[in-house]
Amino acid sequence: MDHLWLQVIGLVLIVEALLPFISPRRYRAMALQMASTPDGVLRSIALVALLAGVVLLSLAHR
Repeated sequence: MDHLWLQVIGLVLIVEALLPFISPRRYRAMALQMASTPDGVLRSIALVALLAGVVLLSLAHR
């Protein structure tokens, strides 16, 4: 079980690092755009991403 958590954390780090590695300019522009996005919009986007992640995990465990 401990190995699973290490794999999950490693995969998250890889995915999070892809965009800044591939296109740092676009990543920076996106970060600036996010800084000016209202909190409600960011929360809505985060909620959709969280729900999608939960659905994918539940489908993977069937």
